[in-house]
Amino acid sequence: MYFTDRGLEELEERRGEEEVTLAWVADRLREYVDTHPETEGTVEALATWLARLDDPED
Repeated sequence: MYFTDRGLEELEERRGEEEVTLAWVADRLREYVDTHPETEGTVEALATWLARLDDPED
């Protein structure tokens, strides 16, 4: 188990039944980066990966 799995499990337990838009998620990620600017690269990589999930592989 990765360390991040605990946070993901908590997210699923606390908010797993909620429906949100991707715009809402993007806003929360922006707020997170504003608070934790050192994570900008990781958040950018995650957002780009999510945005391109359906793109055909190069």
